Amino acid sequence: MQYSFVLPADYDTGVIRERIAVKGPLLDELPGLVFKAYLHALEPEQTYAPFYLWRDEEAMHGFLNGPAFAGVARAFGWPSVKTWTPWHATVGANVRQARFATRSGAVIAPYSVLSELRLQEETYARQALAQGALAVVIGFEPVTWTITRICLWRDAPPAAGEQRYDVGHVSAPGVARARASGKRG
Repeated sequence: MQYSFVLPADYDTGVIRERIAVKGPLLDELPGLVFKAYLHALEPEQTYAPFYLWRDEEAMHGFLNGPAFAGVARAFGWPSVKTWTPWHATVGANVRQARFATRSGAVIAPYSVLSELRLQEETYARQALAQGALAVVIGFEPVTWTITRICLWRDAPPAAGEQRYDVGHVSAPGVARARASGKRG
């Protein structure tokens, strides 16, 4: 799930950084959240665009119906929330060390063989992980027939032609729980 806010060019980015510093740790233990990456960018527009990976739909709806999301809406306005069905999600144990993120997407051509396309996206995920990505999430959305790829990185990402973000904080309670129970992300 992701929503974004395009901010005025003269908006004080310190306000976003302060919000992330204060609000970020509040979700570090949120049940049902695998991770939330607090993303912000200056180019091509100044943007605040948090990205969430939820354990299930119920957890996502619990957040959207709760006070934390209401606070975001009061602060920035009522956003359009984009959701995808995950085709791939690998979240490494060090995801909290992410400092950069990339987002790319593709429109699915009509009558594509989706099973073949999904295999191609798995190849993309393996390549990103081999290049050092700490997390890779690939989402499929059949209303607009699009694919969205989010990667989190410790170091500046190698890819070009993608939307790049700075990561202000990563809340990853689902990763901590998986490690505690011996499951791998």
